[in-house]
Amino acid sequence: MIVRIMGEGQLLLADSRVDELNALDDDLLAELERGDGPGFRRTLHALLDKVRELGEPVPDESLQPSELILPAPDATLEDVRSLLTDDGLIPG
Repeated sequence: MIVRIMGEGQLLLADSRVDELNALDDDLLAELERGDGPGFRRTLHALLDKVRELGEPVPDESLQPSELILPAPDATLEDVRSLLTDDGLIPG
């Protein structure tokens, strides 16, 4: 799966690794619902760090569509709310 972190680029992430991100996604969704700004920021950074850790960078010259788009590290609560689906940021 190709994952884009807004403002940073794309990473190739094995589909089997997505489950590892879902717990962080669930935490992020709960913090959004509570309006917990500091918790949201901490969890967003942990989620993005995990994607960077598990993924392999896709070369900039590669033109592949992103299957998953994650917010930039400096995204606001409102920015992230606009990207949410019923499953949160990450499907599944």
